[in-house]
Amino acid sequence: MKLEDHKLLAETGPGTAMGNLLRRYWTAALLASELEAGGSPVRVRLMGEDLVAIRNTEGKVGLFAERCAHRGASLYFAKNENCKLRCLYHGWQYDLDGTCVDQPNEPPASQFKDKVKQTAYPCIERNGVVWAYMGPADKKPALPDIEWLTVPASHVYVSKRLQHCHWTQGMEGDLDSSHLSILHNDLLKQRAANPRNRSAVWAMREQHPEIKTQVMSSGLLMAARREAEEDTYYWRVNQWFVPGYTNWPIPGDNPQAGHAWVPIDDEWCWVFTFSWHPARPLRDEEVAMMRKGSDIHAPVDPVTFMPTQNVTNDYAGPNAAPVAQPWMGVTALQAQDIAMTESMGPLYDRTQENLVASDLIVAQTRHRLVIAARALEKGVEPQGLDAEAYRLRPLATELPRDVTAWREAVADIMDARPETFKVSV
Repeated sequence: MKLEDHKLLAETGPGTAMGNLLRRYWTAALLASELEAGGSPVRVRLMGEDLVAIRNTEGKVGLFAERCAHRGASLYFAKNENCKLRCLYHGWQYDLDGTCVDQPNEPPASQFKDKVKQTAYPCIERNGVVWAYMGPADKKPALPDIEWLTVPASHVYVSKRLQHCHWTQGMEGDLDSSHLSILHNDLLKQRAANPRNRSAVWAMREQHPEIKTQVMSSGLLMAARREAEEDTYYWRVNQWFVPGYTNWPIPGDNPQAGHAWVPIDDEWCWVFTFSWHPARPLRDEEVAMMRKGSDIHAPVDPVTFMPTQNVTNDYAGPNAAPVAQPWMGVTALQAQDIAMTESMGPLYDRTQENLVASDLIVAQTRHRLVIAARALEKGVEPQGLDAEAYRLRPLATELPRDVTAWREAVADIMDARPETFKVSV
């Protein structure tokens, strides 16, 4: 990667090219469960901006710049009262849209409050997450119709974790099908011991799948093809949706998996993990396992959201038994992914990489983001703002070897409607 492209991709703060692009899409800001009606403000940091979120006494959510428009006191200490936020320092009070409605330290006849606006961002709650739009008000799109946002709330479980790396470093692990049978080899071996888990056998058998891609307005359709039976191939089809949403298939009648990758700044990110079933509510035992920590949902500290398997314990978890080599202690699937992407450093210098054929999807997604950010600087509107363009689900299936039009062969299964759901192999 050229240095100028690396720099453009890396920087997400206000006024940067990539930051401006990301702000044109809805952003996962925090879990809905983090806010209590009439309760304490919660600090939130997104794309280099320090913010506070509240749920007012009517249950509506507001997201404000943390520094009061008066003299910069933190609104984390503000009073959440009467459906508004009142700064503790001089009592300036704001509606959820940032309108200043009271300035008790000014004379009653003063109209100065009519000239003041606190930065505030519109929010939507959907399936356990508060989504924020941080771009120009007149450009606000609809919330994307990703399947984990359109199914009933009973069909979805979402968790959140903190990750110490640039948001794209983590996201690119989801785009990389070739690491599946290498990094996660021991886990695949365990699953391949069950003869019904044919996909684990196929994934282990072939470490260099053939990668296929197709460009969509909403992102990229990607498929990894591996040898299956004598006359079939194993196809694993994922989606990357702009700017930072990923889906991947889970075999059997199990909930599917997705991520929303959200920059905190240029060295930290939030990772929102979604498990959803397209056609039925989640079972109690499934949710209990996810809350405890599963393959998809990393166990985290309930206050900081830092994974309990982290760099301080070599990603083995607290009180882990000694091992001969560090890699032997990294046994959980998400811990393995986190260890690799964090081990690159918070922001890896991509000019030092040596990409190969299996990195095709990684290169293409970076290119899409860089090109879109540069185009926006020239006044070209971003792609992927049509909510309906996100209505695709991941899948893994077996197809005859003579099938060459792979997208057409799986089009109906990918169509995110309950009646089209077919369990992945």
